[in-house]
Amino acid sequence: MNNTSANNSSFFFSSRVHSLYRAILNNMYIFVFIAIVFFFAFASPNYIFLSPSNLTALLKLFPEFGIVVLGVGILLIAGEIDLSVPSTIAFSAYILALLLQNNVPGILAIFVVLAFGTFIGFINGIITTKLKIPSFLTTLSMMMLLRGILYTVSGMFTIGLRDLLLKDLFLVRFFVGELFSIPVQFLWFSAFAVIFGFLLHFHVFGSWVYATGGNKDAARAVGINTDRVKTICFMIVGLLSAFSAIIQVARMGQFSVVLGNFYEFQSIAACVIGGVSIFGGRGNIAGICLGAFTIPMFQTGIVLMGVPPTGITAFLGLMIAAFAILNIYTHLRLSRLTK
Repeated sequence: MNNTSANNSSFFFSSRVHSLYRAILNNMYIFVFIAIVFFFAFASPNYIFLSPSNLTALLKLFPEFGIVVLGVGILLIAGEIDLSVPSTIAFSAYILALLLQNNVPGILAIFVVLAFGTFIGFINGIITTKLKIPSFLTTLSMMMLLRGILYTVSGMFTIGLRDLLLKDLFLVRFFVGELFSIPVQFLWFSAFAVIFGFLLHFHVFGSWVYATGGNKDAARAVGINTDRVKTICFMIVGLLSAFSAIIQVARMGQFSVVLGNFYEFQSIAACVIGGVSIFGGRGNIAGICLGAFTIPMFQTGIVLMGVPPTGITAFLGLMIAAFAILNIYTHLRLSRLTK
């Protein structure tokens, strides 16, 4: 009887340790985020990293990037990748600039730009799913195509829009103003996070996304239209990329061909940091949000520590490599635990 009780206690303890280990692996991004905050909080001169002015600046700037990361994260969970993000952003901004120059009302210009971004995502999805071309190649080609056309038609010139924006304050107040002292950009990011968090975790579409990214053949076997799910995810990325372009134009008061540069890699890195598996089928909206905030936070922290701007990319590259290794390790460990 005593041996039986001892065995039961041992099994119970082992089971609890096993569950705790799984929980730690699944929520590794939380520990990483806290560690980075503490590091820069104490390493920055005069603890300026946590100053109200620095935090306010982060809340104004990171949503432009974070909104895109939300879409990229959902697409990664579905098992695909999108490298055309920066070109979609820049081209969307150019279309917005042309519309404003031709006195098109701001609200109509916004709908046109959002429709354009969604259409680019639709094309990426159709080519990837129907022609069976890897999304890496599809979106790489789209990135180069859009960028080449943009460079040609824009002459790579910057277009100043500040005077036009002042005539149509809708764009400024609706996308980069403040509401109860809270940056509107952050409110937009929060709204999108809630919407897509609901879709991902509490709606049947989210189950389809996870199933599609986890095991496409099994998902098809139970009646899920995986091609449609992936195409919708591509369209979400295009829509959010266009939305980010609108915010950037409204904030900067100009169009520039460099808008969105490096977002394709940084957004994927943010998702990896947030615990999204690069193999698909794993991740959550909380991790994606923390990952979206981590990249700008890391860049700001490095600058405050006095690292030259030319060295930021090197540090960011090291961080991305480290988190990619951590992501793969976590994925493998979780796979073994489920066996």
